[in-house]
Amino acid sequence: MENLPNKDQLSVLVTGATGSIGSAIVAEYAKNGYYVYIHYNSNKQKAESLLETIDSGEIMQFNMTHKEEMTKHLEHLEVDVLVNNAGIIRDSLFFFMEDEAWEEVINTNLNAPFYITKLIAKNMISNKKGSIVNVASISGVCGNSGQANYAASKGGIIALTKTLSIELGRYNIRVNALAPGIIESEMIENIPNMKALKKSIPLQRFGTADEVAKCAYFMGHEATYISGEVLNISGAMVR
Repeated sequence: MENLPNKDQLSVLVTGATGSIGSAIVAEYAKNGYYVYIHYNSNKQKAESLLETIDSGEIMQFNMTHKEEMTKHLEHLEVDVLVNNAGIIRDSLFFFMEDEAWEEVINTNLNAPFYITKLIAKNMISNKKGSIVNVASISGVCGNSGQANYAASKGGIIALTKTLSIELGRYNIRVNALAPGIIESEMIENIPNMKALKKSIPLQRFGTADEVAKCAYFMGHEATYISGEVLNISGAMVR
């Protein structure tokens, strides 16, 4: 432990915190006074650099596909907000998709958030309060060619969000999801025909990680009577 949140300080766990969107979410919560648990899988240098930019927090390492590692780090962790942000893509047309690509994406994007939420929610239930924000995708809303695995994982996250909002509401725990569209990040670097894709978006531009982060903070902290919702962040690409 680097340090600990003081007794009056709110705390948040952000998984996949070293990516573009994760880093922005860390910064957004930190600037609003949160103690931030910065999760990373392998990029320790980025996590440490991110920690240096905020006032209060610590880094936390575990592999999203190792249930035992997650349990070790999270079974006693108490946070006010959980942001399930970590995710990967392994794109390929369905008939060419390797089994491993399907399994890796489902394990990281859907199974891991299930295990993490189950661990974190136990203490939220005991404390009779909490908020969970799941980062899904417009691919999970409407599907996307070449992303059968990714779309299935994010569609599952949306369904999980809606179900948990029903089951956990009695404990004063809100559960919501974000559905970002095309966001400027490392994930879109290899997308072909970027110019044409941008023109297909009514706002005529891609979103930014900071814009997603502001939505993550709003849904996690400020939207106190919103639960079970999926916030579309796509510039009207999906309507």
